[in-house]
Amino acid sequence: MNLLDYVIALSGVLALGFAYYQARWVSKQDPGSEKMVEIGQAIREGSMAFIKAEYKMMGLFVVAVAILLYFSNESRGAGLGLVALSFVVGAVCSGLAGFIGFKAATNANHRTTQAATSSLNAALAVAFAGGSVLGLSVVGLGVLGLLFLLKFYTPIYSGFPETMEVLSGFAMGASSIALFARVGGGIFTKAADVGADLVGKLEAGIPEDDPRNPATIADNVGDNVGDVAGMGADLFESYVGSIIGAMVLGSVAVTAAGAETPVLVMLPLYLAAAGIVASVIGTFFVRVKESGNPQNALTTGTMIAAGLMIIAAWLVTQAQLPEAIFIGDKALTATGLFTSSVIGLVAGTLIGIVTEYYTAENKSPVATIAAASETGAATNIIAGLSIGMFSTVGPVFIIAIAIVSSHMMSGLYGIAIAALGMLATTGIQLAVDAYGPIADNAGGIAEMSHQPPEVRERTDRLDAVGNTTAAIGKGFAIGSAALTALAMFAAYTKVVGLEVIDLSQPKVMAGILLGAMLPFLFSGLAMKAVGEAAFAMIEEVRRQFREIPGILEGTGRPDYAACVDISTKAALRKMIAPGLLAVLTPVVFGFLGGPEMLAGVLTGITTSGVLMAIFMANAGGAWDNAKKHIEGGAHGGKGSPAHMAAITGDTVGDPFKDTAGPSLNILIKLTSVVSLVIAPLIK
Repeated sequence: MNLLDYVIALSGVLALGFAYYQARWVSKQDPGSEKMVEIGQAIREGSMAFIKAEYKMMGLFVVAVAILLYFSNESRGAGLGLVALSFVVGAVCSGLAGFIGFKAATNANHRTTQAATSSLNAALAVAFAGGSVLGLSVVGLGVLGLLFLLKFYTPIYSGFPETMEVLSGFAMGASSIALFARVGGGIFTKAADVGADLVGKLEAGIPEDDPRNPATIADNVGDNVGDVAGMGADLFESYVGSIIGAMVLGSVAVTAAGAETPVLVMLPLYLAAAGIVASVIGTFFVRVKESGNPQNALTTGTMIAAGLMIIAAWLVTQAQLPEAIFIGDKALTATGLFTSSVIGLVAGTLIGIVTEYYTAENKSPVATIAAASETGAATNIIAGLSIGMFSTVGPVFIIAIAIVSSHMMSGLYGIAIAALGMLATTGIQLAVDAYGPIADNAGGIAEMSHQPPEVRERTDRLDAVGNTTAAIGKGFAIGSAALTALAMFAAYTKVVGLEVIDLSQPKVMAGILLGAMLPFLFSGLAMKAVGEAAFAMIEEVRRQFREIPGILEGTGRPDYAACVDISTKAALRKMIAPGLLAVLTPVVFGFLGGPEMLAGVLTGITTSGVLMAIFMANAGGAWDNAKKHIEGGAHGGKGSPAHMAAITGDTVGDPFKDTAGPSLNILIKLTSVVSLVIAPLIK
């Protein structure tokens, strides 16, 4: 290892070390009253029970796929089946990142509630610190895992293309875990959320997170297993996928240039290391006054990290490419690659701004949905669907411009660097994203422990911003999915030898149509799973209201564990079909239809998947904040007919934004990376 390799390793250690420091700081904060601690412990135990069961099932999947990868690689003489090793390491790192984040979140939730008894800034500090543990664990494990495998494989293989072919298994492992974690966690949390809302709020007329609701603990558990552990695995996959996509194309460029220079292969890791340092610094600027807006505080930290990243990208590219590298007649220059990284960073920021406009509580689209609620649930849903559809226009234009402009600067490699630029500050982006579920849990604990109204008001302010930050985080993930999938697709065409994809060929056009259909099928499976699980939850909550004396009067204790068990069993059973669809699609079409048909399938999945993901994530976020806007006093406030209509819209939007929508970006990248891994077999 040279000096720069140690710098990369130190950045990973810095991320994990700071995550540990933040976790320790959170654990030292006041845990609150005995009732707060009791509720927090119930949420933690329920979350742990689900995580153990889910990880056991995913472990069996990892072992089975690793065995298949080992023997498939042995059959083509690829060393000792090291793709399987990369797959396992990627899966373990992804699962570990989600687990660390979940532990930190369940430690921070009731402490955030207690902090909210004193001030808004104190509550924000605890919630954000808890979220930063997840963000920094993701980037630290991602960089260290990739660096370790790269240095382990380099002496074994004669060149970078062979090394990167094996290393791509790391992305496949991360993507596989991310998909199952996102889908499984999403089914769990939305089954509980829908059941709690429809029976508790609409039928029984009790407040959200009321301890009399049997599904309320399951709902709070779902925030941790879906929006923290699942989201951590999701963003881990996005992060390492963007790095590996750039590294793979860098290895192709190295071969085309006729020189074994490691610069283009290592540059993505150098930029990722710079992004970690920028993210850590940015966390120190997240502060808010009692009368201030938490959104501004979070935006300040993110923007400072982005500004530092731009400076670092300039220094890194200038130092690593003092002279142009020619690939045919295309020159890769330091300025060109720096510009590509900035294009990605700016594109991600713009997608976030557009997403915030369509989902923030104080913007006109959400106000439009809230106003439509006055005439009933139907008009609320129609307004939400239209806002979600409108919201696809801006991000798609931004992504398209980013693709064309980064390609003009540095070719296909530039597109990959743009994807990495978009996710370079994942450490703080994910911290901002993960703080939302912690704030949501804190609000539930405040309600269940009967805190004064001002405490719930503070946690609700944090939670409303959390809905917007979650939507922005999903926008980043979706935008990077498009760029990363294109980079992976370019690498796939190089490996299988496809110079031109002829749209006049029936196989290609059939593949495009089939691929475009798959996000709809995938979303349908996920939505159906939530609906069926929610039905079982609704029946259980109704049964308890009927059969357990004194629940609604507050004298009887609901059976919270029964509801957690329903969500757990439903999630584990119903996450299998969507997961297998994503993993097996490239294999089936690749071997039956050949490289050309699989290229068409990837084109269709990426095109319709990006649009569906943006639409579902933004529509769901807008519905949720429209409900919160009414609960703040607009259009009659809580308990009004408009509020009842908004609850229905929010319930429809729940599986949109937290199950199907965020899983689609994983579907896009997983199919791309599986195609890249099996490309030598179908060549």
